[in-house]
Amino acid sequence: MAPRENSHEPSGTPVPVETGYATLAQLRVGVKAFVEKDGEKRKAEILMIQTRRGEPKFYVHYEEFNKRLDEWVNADRIDLAREVEWPAPEKPDKKKSSSNKNEKTTSKADQKNLKRSRSKLDRELSIASESSSSNIPGKAQRPTKASGKENQELLVTTEITDGTTPKPEDEEMDLVDVQDAAAAAKAVPDQAYSREDEIEKLRTSGSMTQNQTEIARVRNIEKVQMGKYEIEPWYFSPYPIDFVDVDMVYICEFCLNYYGDVTQFERHRSKCTLLHPPGNEIYRDDYVSFFEIDGRRQRTWCRNLCLLSKLFLDHKTLYYDVDPFLFYCMATRDEHGCHLVGYFSKEKESAEGYNVACILTLPQYQRKGFGKLLIDFSYLLSKREGKLGSPEKPLSDLGLLGYRAYWQEIIVDLLMDGRAEANIEDLGAQTAMTTNDVLHTLQNLNMLRYSKNAHVVVLTDAVVEARERQKAKEKIKGRRVIDPERLSWKPPVFSAASRTWNW
Repeated sequence: MAPRENSHEPSGTPVPVETGYATLAQLRVGVKAFVEKDGEKRKAEILMIQTRRGEPKFYVHYEEFNKRLDEWVNADRIDLAREVEWPAPEKPDKKKSSSNKNEKTTSKADQKNLKRSRSKLDRELSIASESSSSNIPGKAQRPTKASGKENQELLVTTEITDGTTPKPEDEEMDLVDVQDAAAAAKAVPDQAYSREDEIEKLRTSGSMTQNQTEIARVRNIEKVQMGKYEIEPWYFSPYPIDFVDVDMVYICEFCLNYYGDVTQFERHRSKCTLLHPPGNEIYRDDYVSFFEIDGRRQRTWCRNLCLLSKLFLDHKTLYYDVDPFLFYCMATRDEHGCHLVGYFSKEKESAEGYNVACILTLPQYQRKGFGKLLIDFSYLLSKREGKLGSPEKPLSDLGLLGYRAYWQEIIVDLLMDGRAEANIEDLGAQTAMTTNDVLHTLQNLNMLRYSKNAHVVVLTDAVVEARERQKAKEKIKGRRVIDPERLSWKPPVFSAASRTWNW
């Protein structure tokens, strides 16, 4: 393998990368190879390797492509006739190297103090082991009379379990190693959040995923069939582990139950009687219907909805703690029933004033204007409540694009039609948007000026022309809107118990 400089650090300094030919057995995580994608060979990085049904599978990320296109590939899609790039070796730890230097430059006085501490520690250990051996054979108890730093060192070194061999008495124990071990134990975070931590984070921030390890997990479901659509998921979702090896997951589009076997799914469909989301229909027009579902009353359905949505949302979703949330589901109607199009969830009581916690349009219905209807409906509910609302941050990439487009359209239309005064407060009151969202939208459109110690909203010619062109396209394609008169809904009132978890 010949090294070749073909990658750069952010600072612009070239980093030598080893390239060369590899066999299938030599491939490992971090290697970049050319993988067949849609009839073309694209460079991709191997993120994970697993053996499924006796054959190796490689989870790859294509360079310069969105993460949602990451996928599992078979070995025959990797082009081993071309050179691969091996991952650069890890840089030496600066902390370790500096600690080694410090050890070498230790003064004689420090060495004497270190020896005293070692001898003192040895005496404490011997006393502790003798007292423990008289009580519990084979296991040392923690010393009770120690304090401060010495106590931490003793706690680390006296956990001797059955079957371990203690060090000989004449072998000195390195206190630096003890301290490093204690520091490392503190530095490693718990991989799984405790239930109490998760509840507290959900209660205080409304966020739907707190454990960052979930974000980096690879996609585990290959394909999903829902109604007449076959969908390729984008991200990981915590479906049962048995579903990892199935070719297709079958989801009932009405009750959202999931099956890995087509026979079981067909048997379920012959018995399932649900024809719409299990909640109150609060809005209906000729195009869509909206249903309000209480996560406390319909736990199973809402949990199934969250598992489904996690397949298409990377950074946040709710798995099982659905009690504090309301779910507003949009559906289209035909002779077979009401087909789920998308939804948004909303906290029953949000301390931050969020009117949306999580929002999703299913992939088979995207790019058809449904996302804008979902956003518009969320602000219609905020107007009925007499509150200013904003979506929970951070938004997903598609969610951010959808909200920015909606904010710009609504604010520009109000100013062009003269329905709102050219100030931030009136725009927020008319649209039920928070001042920050209005302010950021005006800044993005370059419509905000500062004059005489006050912000002035200016409707520029460029913004007007862009909106006129957009309206012309909407006349050709057609545009759907939410009719406030068709909303049959009053803001629900919940007791303190119904706003929290019922565990």
